[in-house]
Amino acid sequence: MAWFNVSKAPKGETTEKKVAMPEGLWIKCNNCGEIIYKKEVVRNLNVCPKCNYHFRISAQERIGLLTDKGTFVEYDAGMEASDPLNFKDSKRYKDRVKDAQKSSGLKDAFISGEGSVSGINVMLGVFDFSFMGGSMGSVVGEKATRTIEKGIEKGFPVIIVSSSGGARMQEGILSLMQMAKTSAALARLRDARLPFISVLTDPTTGGVTASFAMLGDIIIAEPKALICFAGPRVIEQTIKQKLPEGFQRSEYLLEHGMVDMIVERKDMKETISKMLSMLTQQNS
Repeated sequence: MAWFNVSKAPKGETTEKKVAMPEGLWIKCNNCGEIIYKKEVVRNLNVCPKCNYHFRISAQERIGLLTDKGTFVEYDAGMEASDPLNFKDSKRYKDRVKDAQKSSGLKDAFISGEGSVSGINVMLGVFDFSFMGGSMGSVVGEKATRTIEKGIEKGFPVIIVSSSGGARMQEGILSLMQMAKTSAALARLRDARLPFISVLTDPTTGGVTASFAMLGDIIIAEPKALICFAGPRVIEQTIKQKLPEGFQRSEYLLEHGMVDMIVERKDMKETISKMLSMLTQQNS
């Protein structure tokens, strides 16, 4: 006599239930390849706790980390790109901009405004790589220039945080003109004896590197950031040679005198605050 009855599942059916696993719980580090609990990465300011790799973050997150709470006021928020060249490759440029606006929630790749860093008033501009790779078109160049000019008008130091693939090729020569325009504005800032701090994050490349990003009175880089004009793959394919390990990364550029310091994200606000205090005292 059996103590219990065992009911058999019909053939072709299974009694096992799959547990639904919410998406986005885990993230893979691009540097060390470790699979990490995403909340742990977020708590660590979007830095890998295993290898210290600095993940890319949005412009809004960057502004929140650098400025005193509640002090940032955005300028020129409604500025949008036009398409005077009627450019089209596999897709119309206008459509690419609309898609980027929809996916990122931004009007373009640059947020600028006024805020304070540890009580010191500054003009701040920040790239957002999620908008067309942070590429610099007419809007980005104009907003960066206005940020610098507003710094001159108000007598504030200027900080720009770069994260860009370079010039926006869909705008052709109009994009390349922004390199000269922003650099000329920085010359006027220098004449006004006001400091410019350039913060380079991963990646800072192309026309942005070849213009204002490398013109800072102090140039600060995040660890392991790619900083270059032409990328390593382009150079290797051109010269048919293997490049040195870590070539064009922050540490390599620091060793060769191209940047002044490498600062981790958790220390960035404090470091900038100290630099601003030193530079503004010298100019007073």
